[in-house]
Amino acid sequence: QVQLVESGGGLVQPGGSLRLSCAASGFTFSTYVMSWYRQVPGKERELVASIGNTGAATNYADSVKGRFTISRDNAKNTVYLQMNSLKPEDTAVYYCKALRRDVNTEYWGQGIQVTVSS
Repeated sequence: QVQLVESGGGLVQPGGSLRLSCAASGFTFSTYVMSWYRQVPGKERELVASIGNTGAATNYADSVKGRFTISRDNAKNTVYLQMNSLKPEDTAVYYCKALRRDVNTEYWGQGIQVTVSS
């Protein structure tokens, strides 16, 4: 069965750092584009960052550019999101997504809470 399991979330003070991990299984991880999304209650889910299947290409939302870094380790079937200089507006549930466009297939994780507060 396909699984995407996020970890590393929690409560952090403004200016602090967290690293989210997403462990994948049940599909050929290295053939999928991986992304992180986030969602706040009452708002639409938004793309935070994405990374190509080889890790050569990355993309970031303007709001996190320069603070967040997405990376992947295909040998470990894991994608990461390093979050630095966190702000209260980064508070959200963060979701991991795998996408293979050629076969119109995508998978989602369950989501993990990140709270930035004093």
